[in-house]
Amino acid sequence: MISFSVASSSRFGPRTGNLTLRRPGTSVSINTPGLMVATSRGVVSHLGRDQYERTPALRVVQVPFESFLENSPPTPTLQPGPNPLHTFLGFNPNQHLLSLTLRDPADRRETPANGHDYISVSTGRGMKKITPDQWRAHVHACAPDLVVALPDIPWTLPPFSQKRTTKSIERTAAWLAHMLAPAPQPLNILVHMAGGIAEPARRAFTDSLTETLHGKEAESVRPHKCLDDGVSGYVFDLVPLRRALDASPDASRNDQQETVALLKASLTSAPSTKLRVANSAGSPHEILRLVRDVGVDIFDSKWAQDAAHLGVALDFTFPVSSVTGNQRDLGHNLFRTQYAHDFSLFADSAPACPCGACAPVASPTVIAHSAHDVHTPIAPTPYTRAYVHHLLHTHEMSAHALLVMHNLEVLDAFFAGVRGVIDGGSSFGDEVDRFVAQYSEAQAAIDEARTMWDVVNVARGKGRMARERADAVADD
Repeated sequence: MISFSVASSSRFGPRTGNLTLRRPGTSVSINTPGLMVATSRGVVSHLGRDQYERTPALRVVQVPFESFLENSPPTPTLQPGPNPLHTFLGFNPNQHLLSLTLRDPADRRETPANGHDYISVSTGRGMKKITPDQWRAHVHACAPDLVVALPDIPWTLPPFSQKRTTKSIERTAAWLAHMLAPAPQPLNILVHMAGGIAEPARRAFTDSLTETLHGKEAESVRPHKCLDDGVSGYVFDLVPLRRALDASPDASRNDQQETVALLKASLTSAPSTKLRVANSAGSPHEILRLVRDVGVDIFDSKWAQDAAHLGVALDFTFPVSSVTGNQRDLGHNLFRTQYAHDFSLFADSAPACPCGACAPVASPTVIAHSAHDVHTPIAPTPYTRAYVHHLLHTHEMSAHALLVMHNLEVLDAFFAGVRGVIDGGSSFGDEVDRFVAQYSEAQAAIDEARTMWDVVNVARGKGRMARERADAVADD
């Protein structure tokens, strides 16, 4: 089972903690604040299974299940053994902690409305309706380390009426109760904090979790006296919150302050000793604000992984050693021609980066083609900006693998710095201000890389891909 301990007794504000999962014969321990790596179909984009072991930042992994629902039954549910999800996806049970969620928290696509007893999800073969019974059966078959209970998040176009928000609260609580029903295999359950962008609604949802149950309701979740007793932590999906805030008619809203206020409203009456997870934070600036003002413990790394997909090598550190006159960008757009002859490492601020790109390690095994082959060990040299610039412009997939490993390690070092400042007694707020003064939140390098990636992606289609498209049109 999961255990979580925090060093601070205050309800809000920066805090450090430790998340430990005990398995027979071993345990997996995660220090917080920390990161959770995002996946697509259970795979860390651009990384092969052999690279998982060479990526120390890969500890907590989030697995959206909807992509497996195109098959019936879903393929991961057919895997035998004590850790079926780990085995199926190639993760090490002694090293990796897997969190299972139905939908991808970063998926912004509109879906049909949810019903009273189902959620609409997008699969490779169209939309499907998943009931609480189906979700519970899939979860028990996969045996993840953490699971997010079925939430009623509206993914139709906002704004949403008060009636729709009330339904969301009632359904999410009812589906959590269904997940908490007695079972031979205990689950470590996270609950999505419902209530939309109305603070009273979010407080009402938390109250429904902590109120004592009686009669049949209590019997259905025994031995728990309330729903919150069976919950290991709380989840905040920031994408639907941003969508709803953007659709709000109140033009005077400050979205950053409003997001913090909404998260605080959900946690006001909740126990302060439980895990807090935020999905889809858009920058290290937003991460620092949520650590400082709310006390969030785990953040997904989707933002850093997307930067690697676009060709950006992250380059920032916390705390900042010194603030210079001009703000720096958070990374380097390696598509730019200025890096064509730049043979330096990916990051200036982290010259000792331990990632597989900046500090490659020679393979311990060698493929011998004959008995006469003699292997002389050669220390591998770090990859450079110029090399990855070349890979990006020649459409080599290895460029993104190197960047993903690097960006995850930069973000992991960032969180280690956050924990160090909190535990070290320095003013965390002052260090956040220094970081904001040093690094721009505008993310100009990522925006520029997105444009240049589109140009290169189009150029890829001028050869064989263009001929295939022309043949397909001719066949039609």
